[in-house]
Amino acid sequence: MALAACTPAEPTAVATDHEPTAALVSAAPAPMAAHAKSELSDLIGSAPKSGVAAERLNVELLRRFYARHGFEPVWTTRQAQAKSLIDAVSRAGDHGLAPDLFHADLLRSAETLPTLDRELLLSDAFLSYADALARGAMPIERRRDDEVLTPEPIDVAAALDAAIGSPDPAAAIEALAPTTPTYRMLRLALQISRADVPVGATTATTRLRQIEVNLERERWLPRRLPADRVWVNVTDERLVLYRDDRVVFSTRVIVGQDDRANQSPEFQATIERVLFNPPWVIPNDIATNEILPIARKDPTYLAKRNMVLRPDGVLEQRAGPGAGLGQFLFELPNRFDVYLHDTPSKHLFSRDGRRFSHGCIRVDNAQQLAALVMQQPLEAIKQTVATGERFITEELKEQASFFLFMIREGYTDLRPIPGDRWAGIKKFMYTHAIIMGQHGNRTGYEDRWCYHTYEDAMKALEAWDGTGEPSGWHRHPISGRRRKGEQEWVEH
Repeated sequence: MALAACTPAEPTAVATDHEPTAALVSAAPAPMAAHAKSELSDLIGSAPKSGVAAERLNVELLRRFYARHGFEPVWTTRQAQAKSLIDAVSRAGDHGLAPDLFHADLLRSAETLPTLDRELLLSDAFLSYADALARGAMPIERRRDDEVLTPEPIDVAAALDAAIGSPDPAAAIEALAPTTPTYRMLRLALQISRADVPVGATTATTRLRQIEVNLERERWLPRRLPADRVWVNVTDERLVLYRDDRVVFSTRVIVGQDDRANQSPEFQATIERVLFNPPWVIPNDIATNEILPIARKDPTYLAKRNMVLRPDGVLEQRAGPGAGLGQFLFELPNRFDVYLHDTPSKHLFSRDGRRFSHGCIRVDNAQQLAALVMQQPLEAIKQTVATGERFITEELKEQASFFLFMIREGYTDLRPIPGDRWAGIKKFMYTHAIIMGQHGNRTGYEDRWCYHTYEDAMKALEAWDGTGEPSGWHRHPISGRRRKGEQEWVEH
């Protein structure tokens, strides 16, 4: 789904995602080369203030790319490569990305632009598309501070140069996208869902958005994963243990709530040790907001739950059968103070929705997980934990990599990402689609929200909470959008 301020366009001007591209950039005569080099450098320098052809550019990427070429034009002598890459950008929708994010609308009529404007728009489109496939369209610095999973660093300028020199530039750029089975299945799901969406079908359109956002979140994940790892998928509410990239164990988990304060963060850490019969040092916010107010009304509340208030004012629950952390705590140092642990409330794992922790992950079958990560027989684990209230710490022979993330595996029974994470990504993606959509809907997309003016679109975006649909949108004549005459639009 893209959100756009659409100006009326003649139906004959509509292009499909694979429309043949017009002539790109004519080669400059030799005497003009030095002048073009200087002017190109100046144009990149002024881009942060004025943009190019009213389009915002990624100036840092452009500087890095053209520094590799002595700030000389690149595409005047590489028109075949440019056409291949434009074709790749036009297929960005196959990855759940709006082609207009990468100037696709302008590139279809590139011959109408000044030579150096075309040059920079081509480079920015290819660099930005490569960056979006490699690291996600939403810049890392714009993500929430509890979303810290990222792919390995990549030199996008070098990647574009490598693509230019390859037999198939488009394939080289698209190879920057994830190659995981989940990503492939989500792309297939997107293709199937688009083919099945009736005009105006809100439920089906919401499903499309879910798939697009899940594709984006998959692009945020590291590409090189440890062969031995523990995954917690918050959206699926499951933990999976891999050995040599093969699933050897899977179990249910209880995860953080949907509200921002109690959501489980996304991060990577290392499981260093397992604590048997751990006491629970209760976080101050839980003690202050939930436990102590009850204890003031019921003087026996703390004693009944084996809790004590230490001299330093910290509330602690001693180890025992009813301890909140159960019999096992998997210690994985991280700045969020989130960890895996057992729970005495086993009945909660039978629920379909298990988002009610304060952010930590409660693990079903924690005893079996402990045996696997410690590489010890299950009977040895049972004997150790049978000490009852005795607190024991066991170091792992080989530390285990741990990942906590949110992505819907596969595409059946697709569900939204919890809480405002879902809304935040949508608003970012569609904000850019609004800005890039001022030239009208000529991309062939069938799921775009249209507005009379850019200002109307921005007002709707500001008022939109990211759920449902924004208000006041209109139908375009393409694919079920309706209008009267050339300028009068009909709200649907």
